[in-house]
Amino acid sequence: MEAMVKLTAVGVTAVVLSAVLKKNTPELALLLVLAAGLWMLALVANGLGAVVALMKELAQQAGISEVLLEPVIKTVALSILTKLTVEICRSAGEGGAAAFVETAGSVLALLVALPLVRAVAQLMGELLV
Repeated sequence: MEAMVKLTAVGVTAVVLSAVLKKNTPELALLLVLAAGLWMLALVANGLGAVVALMKELAQQAGISEVLLEPVIKTVALSILTKLTVEICRSAGEGGAAAFVETAGSVLALLVALPLVRAVAQLMGELLV
C-alpha cells in the first residue's frame, strides 16, 4: 500500500509538472515523465523479482521445468517493455514509431514463446500416440 501511495504521488506530480512544462519546453516535459517513470519502475523492481521467484517455486513444486517457465517470464517482460515504449512514443507525439514498436514487440514475444509452443506441441503429440 505504501508503494502505491508513492507511485500515485510521483505520477500525479510528474503529470502536473509535465503539463506546465509542455507549453514552453515539451522536450523537458518528456524527460521529466521518463525520469518519473524510471523511478516508479525502480520502486517496484523488487516486487517483480518476488513474482518471478514465486513462479519458479510453484513451477518446481508442480514439476514443471524452468525451460518452460522462462518463455512465459520473457514474454511478460517484453509485453511490459513494449507497452511502456509505445506509450512514451505516443506521449512524444510519435504515433508512427509507436505502431512500429508495437508490431516489433509482438513479433519478439512470438519468437520468445516458440520454445513453449514447441513443448506444448510435443506434449500433445505424446498424448495422441
